[in-house]
Amino acid sequence: MLRIHLKGPYFLTQALLPLLADGGAIVNTSSSSALANTKPEPGYSVYASMKGAQLVLTRYLAKEFSSRGIRVNAVAPGVTRTRLGDDAFSKYPELIPPLAARTALGRIGEPDDVGKVIAFLLSPDAAWITAQTVEASGGYDL
Repeated sequence: MLRIHLKGPYFLTQALLPLLADGGAIVNTSSSSALANTKPEPGYSVYASMKGAQLVLTRYLAKEFSSRGIRVNAVAPGVTRTRLGDDAFSKYPELIPPLAARTALGRIGEPDDVGKVIAFLLSPDAAWITAQTVEASGGYDL
């Protein structure tokens, strides 16, 4: 977990920083499980801790790279249909309705839902946003 969710983004940023143009942008992908308003779920303590550390890293990198005009933000997706968890939603579609019922918008997220938020944060339209975490969860557990 440490290598994937904290060291990975840190060392990738370190390696690519010389190639990143001044005025560029970085978006880290965290998790809504790391947010203070999320109810802790058993079995997620290490994962959520690593994603929380990634949010702190995001804020500090935003400060450190601000002299180059580089914005650093994070997206915290909620329940999203991905291949993670051994493709659990495809293998166990019965997991989806109870999660959708806990989501204000009545469904689980799709990869494009998160991708559009990331694309926005990387775009010039988000030029005044840095050191922020945007939750993209469809209103999970509202």
